[in-house]
Amino acid sequence: MKARIYNKYVTEVVPALKEKHKFANVHQIPRMTKIVVNMGVSASLEKGAMDDAAKDLTMITGRKPVISKSRRAVANFKLRENQPIGCRVTLRREAMYEFFDRLVSVTLPRIRDFRGLSPRKFDGRGNYTFGIGDQTIFPEIELDKIKRQQGMDITIVTNARENATALDLLKLMGFPFAEK
Repeated sequence: MKARIYNKYVTEVVPALKEKHKFANVHQIPRMTKIVVNMGVSASLEKGAMDDAAKDLTMITGRKPVISKSRRAVANFKLRENQPIGCRVTLRREAMYEFFDRLVSVTLPRIRDFRGLSPRKFDGRGNYTFGIGDQTIFPEIELDKIKRQQGMDITIVTNARENATALDLLKLMGFPFAEK
């Protein structure tokens, strides 16, 4: 069974985008291709910090994260080569739509004093990146078992060629942008 947000994309978003931007071909209509959730962990923390971050990211996304390691040593940051510095998960297809649905309908409204995300965080190629300062806003995380507060970056990658069409896509999908 397809995700609820995917059915909304097919039935409502595609016709609206086709009509608004006058796309001649169905393949010109923008869509989400992947969502990347990245959690950076300070290299100076104890060894268990990386395991805790990976466990939290597994609970949030439902997928096992890939551990990112440093490429070179930087003495000023007390960083050695091949030292674990973060973890990330790439979600595609059904898992991506399920995560997006949970993010929009459950997680983002749980942020205190939430008035929407800035529509100015696009990268110029139709990809939107925003940061979350605390993993406790996700309902999958149990507050009693958390040892440290950990933030994360979430990137929504679309195949839109420009920011305006990607903004229209995400607005029609129900993404909560702040009004001017």
